[in-house]
Amino acid sequence: MEIQQPRKILITGNMGYVGPVLERHLRHVFPGTSLLGLDTGYFGNCINSPEFLPEVLLDLQHFRDVRDIDPGVLAGVDAVLHLAGISNDPIGNRFEDATSEINHRASISLAQKAKEAGVRSFVFASSCSMYGSADDSAKAENSSLNPLTAYARSKAYTERDLKPLASSQFVVTCLRFATACGMSDRLRLDLVLNDFVAAALSAGRIQILSDGTPWRPLINVKDMARALEWATLRREDTSGAFLAVNVGSSEWNYQVKDLAEAVADVIPKTAISINQDAAPDKRSYRVNFDLYRRLASEHQPKYDLYSTIQELASGLEQIGFSDQDFRRSSYMRLNVLTELRAKQLLDEQLRWAMP
Repeated sequence: MEIQQPRKILITGNMGYVGPVLERHLRHVFPGTSLLGLDTGYFGNCINSPEFLPEVLLDLQHFRDVRDIDPGVLAGVDAVLHLAGISNDPIGNRFEDATSEINHRASISLAQKAKEAGVRSFVFASSCSMYGSADDSAKAENSSLNPLTAYARSKAYTERDLKPLASSQFVVTCLRFATACGMSDRLRLDLVLNDFVAAALSAGRIQILSDGTPWRPLINVKDMARALEWATLRREDTSGAFLAVNVGSSEWNYQVKDLAEAVADVIPKTAISINQDAAPDKRSYRVNFDLYRRLASEHQPKYDLYSTIQELASGLEQIGFSDQDFRRSSYMRLNVLTELRAKQLLDEQLRWAMP
């Protein structure tokens, strides 16, 4: 059976790190599809270069909190690609209640509204971080979950509560992404590989705060976009009305110290220091991606570790990046929210509160 391209796709959280890359990819692979964005705008100003606004690739941009979506936004939408959410552990730890409200409860409310509106495909950007502290075996989809943070728990709870909503008319796909990395028009440097490349370029030194042994699976953000394309088109008769699948590549399971050494191989004269006295980092897991390889054979990751490092280094050089103090900058998303809170533009629940 030939799979028809969707007529209309809604991308939530499109003004973050993944969104600009996804918008460009979808515009290329679905040229006739109407693309809509929905974002509250926390990170709208976090553009690497002011010459290009990624949202010009969309047909319509909604500025709306995902907690307050009007069902009318979903009219005629074939697929919802749900990226919106609190994006990492530091923000989740600082704003735990808001993380639960946005990442979990608002996601289920959105899915319910989408189903009622006749949306065919609901794709949830989940995370391998749900595996948490794990033994040396690579975690498959049927492995036990051990979420250690508010962010990871929110992903696990959302998957749990999405499953009963799935049906032959409402196909739900949870993409358990490996840790993101790579260049974007709204770059984040609060991701392990991106941080290491930025530190190597700006200071010539990578400081590993742990003992370097924790395992992390990684995926280039461009390959995340290709996975989201695949999930948009996924049919119930191929792998069920509900699917949770690890998305990445088994070749991309690395220890943190290996990532630093790879960066040093690409960027000459980079020194590496490891905190041998650090307490063990419990967030350590390797992941098995065999199911994704079997189901999405035409959408497997194309980027490897070294090409991604080179892409990041080149991209940072092109925007003139040289800030050794980048961990205090807007490249770290917690800093953005903290500054908005300090200016009383956001309340404690991360709702806009204009003075």
